Amino acid sequence: MRVYIVIASISPIENLCMLKSDVEPLETRILIVDEGDEKIRSLNDKLLANIPHEHYGPREREKWFKERFGEAFEKYLQLIPVKCHAETSFGFLKAYEEDADIIIELDDDVLIPDDFLRGHLDNLFNDKGVTVHASGKWYNTLENIQLNTNQKIFPRGHPYAPSCRNEGYEWVYSGGNCVLNMGLWSGHPDLDALTILYYGGLNGKCTVEGDACKRDKVILGNGTYFGLCSMNTSFMSKIVPAFYQLYMNFNDIDRFDDIWSGIFIKKIADQIGDKLCLGKPVGRHLKRARNVFKDLQKEANGLEINENLWKICDEAELSAKTYADCYLELADHIDKNIEKLVKTPSYVNFWQVQTANMRKWVDVIDKIS
Repeated sequence: MRVYIVIASISPIENLCMLKSDVEPLETRILIVDEGDEKIRSLNDKLLANIPHEHYGPREREKWFKERFGEAFEKYLQLIPVKCHAETSFGFLKAYEEDADIIIELDDDVLIPDDFLRGHLDNLFNDKGVTVHASGKWYNTLENIQLNTNQKIFPRGHPYAPSCRNEGYEWVYSGGNCVLNMGLWSGHPDLDALTILYYGGLNGKCTVEGDACKRDKVILGNGTYFGLCSMNTSFMSKIVPAFYQLYMNFNDIDRFDDIWSGIFIKKIADQIGDKLCLGKPVGRHLKRARNVFKDLQKEANGLEINENLWKICDEAELSAKTYADCYLELADHIDKNIEKLVKTPSYVNFWQVQTANMRKWVDVIDKIS
């Protein structure tokens, strides 16, 4: 089995140097999406000396697109944003082209547990788990983490609408294999800047912390969405045609790449009949201090969109049977409903670019398949 770990980083990758390949037979490779800093690369080469790994900065990414698209390369290179987390999309393309079986997306500030690989593969491939159905159509992923507060906390990307925050859940004890598993975290939860500020996190971190998860595997029921955080997530390569991370750091909007791609992939997986889950393995999130006010500015312009986008996707009537074809159908549906989604001209342009990129993404997938 070929497992590719994709990590976007401009820092020393100390969290992977002790990676244990505890599942056999297993071939593991690390794809580092970086900015080409040779000093950091040299340090990472030493840290990861015992694990196959490759660096893909701006120069390597441009070369990759040139080799596959010739003079038209710039059209497709523009799929990959500049200096933001959504650059991980390139790692997905590379892993898909090399016939990875499983792709794991990991952040460099998440310490991995000993069962990191085994935990992800177990949740993807075993038929265990409990399925949750949410009356408000959204499941609060932090409900499955033991937090050091009795107050209700919701993760980054979870809509603010009261109906979405109604934790009326129905639990059904039916399991199943999954195409995506979101591992959870102890330490700092994945919170938006507004919540972090509310809890006094002026340095980007707050006093709310998590411990172990309550259930090893929670499967999202049909029509139930969740805030997909990419900092510890595994998925089968077959979903890559519908798992572009969107173009962020653009028109003053950022930090919604994984959230919105999560809405898309959940809608499409429901159509195809596949399942998504969350739970183990639990990494420890050691969030670095950061400017929470800059994060708030980046997120604020996307908050209104976030309240409406999932509804538009939920209303889409998909008929296709493959991830790529469903993705194209969803792009068409969003195009037809942009006026319901946004009114501001710059945000209309934002979504015109996103849906155009969704179609280009499928073009690239067709090219490398």
